[in-house]
Amino acid sequence: MRLQTIFGLIIATALVSTCGQNRSAAPNPNLGNVDGGRSDERELNDPNRSTIWDVFNTGNAEQVANVNRYLWTASLDVLNFLPVQEVDPFTGVIVTGYGTPPGGGRQYRATVHISDPALAARSLSVALQTSGGNPVSAATTRAVEDAILSRARQLRIADNKF
Repeated sequence: MRLQTIFGLIIATALVSTCGQNRSAAPNPNLGNVDGGRSDERELNDPNRSTIWDVFNTGNAEQVANVNRYLWTASLDVLNFLPVQEVDPFTGVIVTGYGTPPGGGRQYRATVHISDPALAARSLSVALQTSGGNPVSAATTRAVEDAILSRARQLRIADNKF
């Protein structure tokens, strides 16, 4: 009985280990045998090849979001009175320094995050802060978001892309 168990484990291990070694018999036209029989190495380095271990691959953990260009431009237009400190068009983040709006007396700074390529309110997130470090009222933040969305729609209409 013990011999059968050991033999069964050896067969199961052999089957599992050959799962990744199964290659099709048809040659791949993209992998020419130019370097004298080294096509197996190219297949192992093929970027389109995937294995079960790709689930654990965190090498590409940094994701790039698509940013709506109208929201991006509108954010910079509406908040043009604030000095821009950092921009990252790949992740959709705009960070400004403190500035005073026209006709206002209090200084604000803003952080804008555009998280989606759609021209929609869900794609836009604005965080405002006063010079004292206090958050701004929800109504003021909503008014700035509405102004950015309105300006983005105007820019889209001006491009004749309804």
